[in-house]
Amino acid sequence: MRWLKSVLALPALALFLVQAFATEIETAKGPVTFGKTPQTLAVFDIAAVDTLNSLGVRITGLPENLYVPELAGLKGDAEIVGTIFEPDLEALSALAPDLIIVGGRSSPQLAATSRIAQTIDMTMDGDDLFAQAKQRLTAYGALVGRQAEAAALASELDAALLSTRAAVKGKGTALILMTSGPKVTAYGKDSRFGWVHSALELPPAVENVEAATHGEAISFEFLRDANPDWLIVLDRAAAIGSGEQNAMATLDNELVAETTAWKKGQVVYMPAADFYIAAGGVQATKRVLETIRDAFSQTQ
Repeated sequence: MRWLKSVLALPALALFLVQAFATEIETAKGPVTFGKTPQTLAVFDIAAVDTLNSLGVRITGLPENLYVPELAGLKGDAEIVGTIFEPDLEALSALAPDLIIVGGRSSPQLAATSRIAQTIDMTMDGDDLFAQAKQRLTAYGALVGRQAEAAALASELDAALLSTRAAVKGKGTALILMTSGPKVTAYGKDSRFGWVHSALELPPAVENVEAATHGEAISFEFLRDANPDWLIVLDRAAAIGSGEQNAMATLDNELVAETTAWKKGQVVYMPAADFYIAAGGVQATKRVLETIRDAFSQTQ
C-alpha cells in the first residue's frame, strides 16, 4: 500500500511544484501566469526586444527590420520570423518558440500567433508610457528570472527621468511635432507622446490637440500662432527609412522662423526610431530622455 500512496501523491506534488514556481506578469490584456521560464522567445515588439536585450536575454526569433541601429546586431543570432506588422507563420511554426511576444504594430496578430504558441500582448501607449515601460521591465525580469537586473535598469530609468525633468523645469512650453515628408502633425498631452508632458512636467504650448494616432494635421500658420518655446520633433521618414524629405527641410520656412523655438534654436530632433517605434524600450527611453535633457540643459 505504501507504493500506492506514493503514486497517488505524485499529481499533488506536481501541482505543488507548478504553483511554487508559477510567475504572474501583467500584459496589455491582463495578468498571465507562467508555470516555467520560457527558453525560446519570438518577439515582434521592438520595445520588448530592446528591454529583453537590456536584461541579457537571447531572443530566438526576430522581425526582419529592427529599425533601431543599436539592435541591428541581434539578427545575426536569431531566426527571421516576419515583420513587425506580419509574422511569418510558417517560420514561426518551424521555430516552435515557447513564447511569442507581440505589441503595438504587431498586436493585431495576437490571435494568429496564439495558434502556434502562447502569445502575450505587451503594447504600451499614451501619457503614462514611462510608467508602463517600468511595468514591462518588471514583468520581463520576473518572466526570465532576472529581477535584480530589472530593478537596476529601473533605477537607471528613474535617474534619467529625474535629471531630464530638472533640465526642462522653468524653460517654457513645448509642442511635439511629427513630420512625414512635407506633412506636419502635432501631438498633445493626451496623445501617444503625451508622456513627455506628463512624466517631465513639461507644459504644452497648445492645450487642445486632437489625440489621433498620427497626430492632428496642422499648418505652418498654426505653428506660428502657437509660438512654442520649444519644438520637439519626430522625423517619421527617418524612423521608417522612407527616404522622404527630412524634418529640418520641412520646418525651414518663414512662418516657423517666427516662433520663439526657432529664433532661439530650441528645436529638439528626437532619435526617431527610439521615439516612434521602440517607445517604452529601456535603452530607447533613456536615449529619448537624454536627448531632451541635453538640449534643455544648454539654456539658462
